[in-house]
Amino acid sequence: MRLICESSSLDDYLEETEEIDFSHSTIIDKAAELNSHSLNEIKFVMSAFEFVRDNISHSWDIQSSRITCRASDVLFFQEGICYAKSNLLCALLRSEGIPTGFCYQRLTLGDTPDTGYVIHALNAVYLKSIGKWIRLDARGNKAGVDAQFSLEEEKLAFPIRELFDEMDYPVIYKTPSIKTTAVLRSHSDCMAMYLHGLPSEL
Repeated sequence: MRLICESSSLDDYLEETEEIDFSHSTIIDKAAELNSHSLNEIKFVMSAFEFVRDNISHSWDIQSSRITCRASDVLFFQEGICYAKSNLLCALLRSEGIPTGFCYQRLTLGDTPDTGYVIHALNAVYLKSIGKWIRLDARGNKAGVDAQFSLEEEKLAFPIRELFDEMDYPVIYKTPSIKTTAVLRSHSDCMAMYLHGLPSEL
C-alpha cells in the first residue's frame, strides 16, 4: 500500500501535543536510555518499538479497567490500548528527533463482521538513513498476533482481510485522531469502552 503523508513537512511529525508530551522527564529519560544502547537510528527505533510492544501491557489482554491516554501516563502505568500505546511510541521517538505519525486500520472487533468494526491505531516512522516511512504496530503480541520490526516486508499485528470489509487507511497523520482521543477522554472503564465505545470509522 502506498502511504500518503498528511503534511509534506517532516517537522510536523516532530511536534509536541497534550497527548504526545515528550518533554516530560520520564519520556526524556526512557528515550535517552533506549537510545544509549542503540548503535544508530534504525536500532533505536527498533528498540523503542520493542519496548512499547513488549513492556507496556495492552489493557484488554490484562483485563484492566484503567484508561491511559497521555504518553507519560502510559509509561507510568505501563498499560494502555493501541491508541495509548501509539501515543507513547510516538513520544519516545519524537523525543529523539525521529519523525513519527499515526496510521489506522478498520478491523472487526472479534473474528467475524457480525461482531462489529473498530478503528485500530499504529505508527508510521520516517527513517532518515534510508529515506523511507515504515509502519510499526506496538499493540503487543499474543497468540495469533506477531508484529515485528521490519524494513522490507510489513509485519503488523493484524493483516487486513478484505473479505470481511476490513481496510487500511493510507494517510500518515500528524496527530492522533480526534475520535480515538475523545473516546479515551470520555470513558472511565476500559473494558466497557473496549467492548462498546470504540469508533468504527475515522
